[in-house]
Amino acid sequence: MTSTPVLADREALAALALDQRALIRSLQHADGAYPASPTFSAYRGYSWFRDGAFIADAMSAGGDAASAEAFFGWCARVIEARRDDVARIVAAAAAGTPLPDADMLPTRFDFDGRDGTDEWWDFQLDGYGIWLWALAAHATRHGVDAAPWLDACRLTIEYLASSWARPCYDWWEEHIEQVHISTLGSLLAGLRAAAVLPGLDEVTAELARTTASAIDERMRTDGVLDGHLVKWVGTDAVDASLASLVAPLGALDAQEPLALATLEVLDEQLVVDGGMHRFRADTYFGGGQWPLLSCMLGLAWARAGRTERALELLRWAASTAHDGGIPEQVDRHLLDASFVDEWVERWGPSADPLLWSSAMYLRLAVELGVVEP
Repeated sequence: MTSTPVLADREALAALALDQRALIRSLQHADGAYPASPTFSAYRGYSWFRDGAFIADAMSAGGDAASAEAFFGWCARVIEARRDDVARIVAAAAAGTPLPDADMLPTRFDFDGRDGTDEWWDFQLDGYGIWLWALAAHATRHGVDAAPWLDACRLTIEYLASSWARPCYDWWEEHIEQVHISTLGSLLAGLRAAAVLPGLDEVTAELARTTASAIDERMRTDGVLDGHLVKWVGTDAVDASLASLVAPLGALDAQEPLALATLEVLDEQLVVDGGMHRFRADTYFGGGQWPLLSCMLGLAWARAGRTERALELLRWAASTAHDGGIPEQVDRHLLDASFVDEWVERWGPSADPLLWSSAMYLRLAVELGVVEP
């Protein structure tokens, strides 16, 4: 028989998930964009494909298909408005004279879909793969016709096929000189998913398939050390973003040895008392623990069959929540507290709330059956 405290615990976890869903919906822009954070100075007024696609997936899995579709529509308009830019990038790559990083597609946009006016670390490929994956997952989950978004999917596939092997900034806007394994996995997941979208023309589908195959080979050849994935090609460090390649992205099968070894290393090196750091050399706001990353690791462990471990990570993420949502990070086990003041002086206190954190909590709660969609 289930004890009353356990029931109460799950009810509280479920209530928090529903609160996060409501918060995300309340802050979504009329045009479909999800604000990264409504208050944090460096994020306010902007939407990322990466964050937004994970948010949309959580809303789709969490029972709000209309919210997810509004975001996908926003993404499609952003990409279609840059049709000529994609054509130039693809043509230059085919000619062997790739455009400079500054001329590649941006990573974040204002809510109207325009390029940001503030200086940013803009050349990041991962979000374009993740939006393809989230759209395809949504279409499969809800039996939705993807036709309204297929033109934007074609443009995205062409862009990624031309440029996937280039070094670029990672999820954290760092190290543009490296080829990041989480970026490769994000593109792999998106291209694989897009390749089987009903209605996609065969030429583009084949381009997605062949590109995905090349990325998979590169990832498994150059992105592995001692049987687990690494942060970027040529390092022995790991990064929390790698957990997403197991789940929710599914770039790796959760039962394969490479996936399990990667999760074990991430849990061992980056998790303290249930809270996950981004990477061991992190100094951003002192290198705190990120609820969204604990939830991503929880998703991966859930997919691998470690339900109790996943529930522990969900509980830790819940412990960081407050009435206004869930923060980007907390300072319980800072890696280097000497850097906190530097960042606070630059941008103010770290992002709180962060919609991506709310989304990953909701997504894990749904995955574990804590809350029903």
